[in-house]
Amino acid sequence: MTATTAPSVRKAPRPRADALRNRERIVTAAREMFVEHGPDVPLDEIARRAGVGNATVYRNFPDRDALVREVVCSVMDRTAEAAELALAETGDAFAALERFVHTAADERISALCPMVSSTFDQHHPDLEASRERVEQLVEEVMGRAKVAGQLRPDVGVGDLMIVVAQLSRPPAGTDCMRGDRFVHRHLQLFLDGLRAPARSALPGRPVDIRELRDC
Repeated sequence: MTATTAPSVRKAPRPRADALRNRERIVTAAREMFVEHGPDVPLDEIARRAGVGNATVYRNFPDRDALVREVVCSVMDRTAEAAELALAETGDAFAALERFVHTAADERISALCPMVSSTFDQHHPDLEASRERVEQLVEEVMGRAKVAGQLRPDVGVGDLMIVVAQLSRPPAGTDCMRGDRFVHRHLQLFLDGLRAPARSALPGRPVDIRELRDC
């Protein structure tokens, strides 16, 4: 009786380090140019800023939607990492929330989200996974500050995300880069209004993050 030999399983080759660096450079350049010029910036301009050839861009991202999705996911992933750092802090819970909000604003996610057009797959698994991770972590950061009695109880994750998005987006008719100098000043004014005890009653009820998705 002869023993049968199990078929060998070939492992998928790991991406080379230089290929990974090129992909990261493309995503970084795309994020910067999307924020500066909007979603219609030519892909060859993105390639030029990234220091790679057009073929390298298309080898990594077959179309514009794939690149936009990667940029949005990368921004949300960094925002989630900032929230995780806030949760890992053992000191003042509200100070951790403040640091997270300012970091999240620097990611300029509000300038990227409008690029998710009607033709874009808003329910792509990667996008939904990144979004759900951010929402859960932000809820935990806010929840810890509420338990500590530092964050007013009548605000929801949706309230926070709406204001961060609005304040980190440059006002209509202003230069994008010049408007940046006001962002953290106005965010701090907003954060001071979140402190407990509240000085006034808010109309309506806390905004749930699911309501934002239905808008």
